[in-house]
Amino acid sequence: MTPQIEAFLEMMAVERDASPHTLAAYGRDLADADSGLSACGGLLKAAQEDVEGWYADLSRRGLSAATAARRRASVRQFYRFAMGEGWRTDDPSRRLDAPKQGRPLPKSLSREEVEALLEAISAKDTAAAIRLMTMVELTYASGMRVSEVLGLKAAAVQRDPAYLIIKGKGDKERLVPLNSSAREAVKAWLAVRLLPRSKTARKKTGNSLPDSAWLFPSSGKSGHLTPRRFAQLLDEAAVSAGIDPERISPHVLRHAFATHLLEGGADLRVVQTLLGHADISTTQIYTHVATDRLSQVVHKSHPLARKN
Repeated sequence: MTPQIEAFLEMMAVERDASPHTLAAYGRDLADADSGLSACGGLLKAAQEDVEGWYADLSRRGLSAATAARRRASVRQFYRFAMGEGWRTDDPSRRLDAPKQGRPLPKSLSREEVEALLEAISAKDTAAAIRLMTMVELTYASGMRVSEVLGLKAAAVQRDPAYLIIKGKGDKERLVPLNSSAREAVKAWLAVRLLPRSKTARKKTGNSLPDSAWLFPSSGKSGHLTPRRFAQLLDEAAVSAGIDPERISPHVLRHAFATHLLEGGADLRVVQTLLGHADISTTQIYTHVATDRLSQVVHKSHPLARKN
């Protein structure tokens, strides 16, 4: 990574309070662009036609419209910064048009599939299974993001609260109600969470770090279970439940939460609040999923539809 890209990332971190995930994405995008433009001197020396050629090549490389749009945004912001620093006197990315991209419908699960998943997890009587059940119940019952679930502290649920106060994107706080099923799962997990300090005992049960402040502790750098590990455990449970692992992830459970609420008649504004969406247009995409599913039910079940 060039010193100029590093300076840009430092500016984004200090002046715009960009998250580590955002900074990592910018870093990857700019490193790719700088490498793609190496023949003409990299980002700082590339001419307008060079930048336009690099951008046009993204689709030929098989990158999605969403990825191309993000790389375009990263490069444009870098060039604005470069002009402000006096490294360039022009912006060679000014004529790059944003790629047209349809908004994909979120993946979801049916109610029956969620029930099958929970049954498959509960079939195993181990601490690891109780932990996974708790994570699934919390995600599906509340619609919390995977980072919000795994970032919970044990103290937040110690007194069996009916709701949690979650700090989501942009450090915005919101109330997240917990149903009885999720609360019972949390109680079951808390009962087996504290284990002997013996590494052998922890390995057998799938738990770790009994004195950790996290609800789902881990011996990794973060101190708590990672989204990747949660996804791996879900994949294993999906196979046991007869569900294609490609169709499931922690985020799909969040989608299922929103979709099933809307199918049940919940108000869109309520779902927006529960999900922590700043803009209701982000929530509206779930109405398409719910409507499609209702249409399928009508066409499959209505006598006149079957006759046709």
